Amino acid sequence: MSRSSAWSAERRHAILELDDLRIELGEFRLRADLRVEAGARVAVIGPSGAGKSTLLGAIAGFVPLAGGTISWRGARIDTRPPAERPLSILFQDNNLFPHLSVFDNVALGINPSLRLRADQREDVEQALARTGLEELSARKPAELSGGQISRAGLARVLLRARPLILLDEPFAALGPALKRDMLALVAEIADEQGATLLMITHDPADALRICPQTIVVARGAASAPADTKALVAAPPPELAAYLGTG
Repeated sequence: MSRSSAWSAERRHAILELDDLRIELGEFRLRADLRVEAGARVAVIGPSGAGKSTLLGAIAGFVPLAGGTISWRGARIDTRPPAERPLSILFQDNNLFPHLSVFDNVALGINPSLRLRADQREDVEQALARTGLEELSARKPAELSGGQISRAGLARVLLRARPLILLDEPFAALGPALKRDMLALVAEIADEQGATLLMITHDPADALRICPQTIVVARGAASAPADTKALVAAPPPELAAYLGTG
C-alpha cells in the first residue's frame, strides 16, 4: 500500500483527529498531528511538564490553539465551547463540588440546574449503584475516601455517556490495589459505552493494564498512538529517559 493510500485508510477509521495542532503558551510549545480510532483506549505518557494535561485541555476546549484543528467524526469541534464537545473529562481532583452531596455531584452530569425528572433521578441512582455508591449518596466529598471520590467522578462520566472520555491522572493518589480496581472500572465503562478513551498516566504499568496504544508527549510534540507493549519493551530515547531505562 502506498503512503497516500495508507493515510487515507487511517483517516477513514479515525474518530478523533488532531491536524497540525499547535499550542503556544508563553515559552511553551506543543505540536500534535495524529489520529485515534473509534473505541480505542490510549494512554498519554511523558515527562512532567511536557504538555500531557495541556493536550487534553486543548481537546476539551480549555486551552486555546495557536493553529491546526480538532475533529470528531470528520467535523471540527475546536470551534465549539467545552460544554458542546462530545466528551467527559476527569481531573486529578475528580471535579467534585465540596458543598454538594454525592448524588448532586453526579446529577450535574445530566442537568446543571439539578432540577431532575423522575427518570433522571433513576438514572443517577443507577450510576451510583453501578459504581458502588448507592449507600453514600447523601454524603459530601469530605466524608468520602479517596477511592469513593474516584468512583463518584466515574459515576458522573458513566451518566453523561459521552463518546470520548479524557482522564487526567484521576487515580494518581490511590494505592496500587485500589488504582487497579478503578482502572478496571474505567475499561468496563468505556467498553460498555463504546467510548474512546485517552488517559494520562505517569506509570507504564497502568498503560499496559488497559491501554493497547500509547501517545508519547515529549520535546514539544505528541506522537501518533503506537503499540503500548512495543513502546515499553523498546522505548524511544525520550521515553527511555523518562522511565529511567535509557
